[in-house]
Amino acid sequence: MLLYLLLPLLAIALLMAPLVPVYAGITTGKKAKHAIWFNLCAFFGLVLLMVILPIGGFVSAAEAAEGVAGALSTGDGIKYLGAALATGLSCIGAGIAVGNAAPAAIGACSEDPKAFGKAMIFVVMGEGIAIYGLVISFMILFT
Repeated sequence: MLLYLLLPLLAIALLMAPLVPVYAGITTGKKAKHAIWFNLCAFFGLVLLMVILPIGGFVSAAEAAEGVAGALSTGDGIKYLGAALATGLSCIGAGIAVGNAAPAAIGACSEDPKAFGKAMIFVVMGEGIAIYGLVISFMILFT
């Protein structure tokens, strides 16, 4: 029974382990190489833990599938996949648009403060792409 408590705690510890060098302020030099090895060991330890848990019978996909089998169909799965793709890809596009428009807007505002309104319009148009993707996702999910 103690193993049921310790293995998830070990997984959480391995997920949080790569943050230790970040908070220690290690960014360059020989210490940074040790931090990379530390991150790799934490990653592969977590992967190993994810492989061991199902083999040991702690987690059973069959039990989870029994409860969901009657609730979802293939059409529902494709609907959720489409909604996820619409949101994810539109947010990536919005990130690219804002990443290109915002520095240009800052540069324009530093040269002429009166250009702030015009420059912000282009940044907001880039952010609008993500909102459109979210609206499409809601339309896919709720129709």
